[in-house]
Amino acid sequence: MPHFEFAKSTYSSGNGECVEVAGNIPTTIAVRDSKQGNGPILRLTPTAWAAFTAHLGVL
Repeated sequence: MPHFEFAKSTYSSGNGECVEVAGNIPTTIAVRDSKQGNGPILRLTPTAWAAFTAHLGVL
């Protein structure tokens, strides 16, 4: 299993309810809930992540 280096946005509040993202593995973007550090990880290709984040900009 790869070692993901998760980070959260600087826009996050201090209440611990954040989405963390790891992009240190070139072929995978990993996303998880900060409240569940040992919980499930959503794995996306960089292409899928780019499409997802681009769509957020139009909401």
